[in-house]
Amino acid sequence: MFSAAEITYLESQRLARLGTVSRQGQPTVDAVGFEFDGTRFYIGGIALSSSRKYKNVAAGNHKVSLIIDDLESIQPWKPRQIKIHGWAEIVERDGRFGHKPYLAITPTVSWSFGIEADANSQQGGFTPKKIIWTEG
Repeated sequence: MFSAAEITYLESQRLARLGTVSRQGQPTVDAVGFEFDGTRFYIGGIALSSSRKYKNVAAGNHKVSLIIDDLESIQPWKPRQIKIHGWAEIVERDGRFGHKPYLAITPTVSWSFGIEADANSQQGGFTPKKIIWTEG
């Protein structure tokens, strides 16, 4: 489960970077819009089924990485990030792009920094946090 602060952060963001892997083992990263329902992340698009990320998942490469990040400020420097490793599958659903195929990402591990204050960090909460998700 994400913390309340992490959920608030996720709800405030619209862009992420999605990493997938081709049949040949070539990693690729794309900037994507996303929706989050509290459990899974959904990646859509107008021409999703012709995209490399869709084809990579359709080819059986289901392991993905997703990073949602921004700069809260530059003076002082305050980056924020939630990084997710997960399992992607193709689903049909109603979403921002209508009833279409989406990549549904179920997190398996997540890390965050800069989202929550960490009393042990001298950098204002930049200590990485790791959560192992379990099957439900």
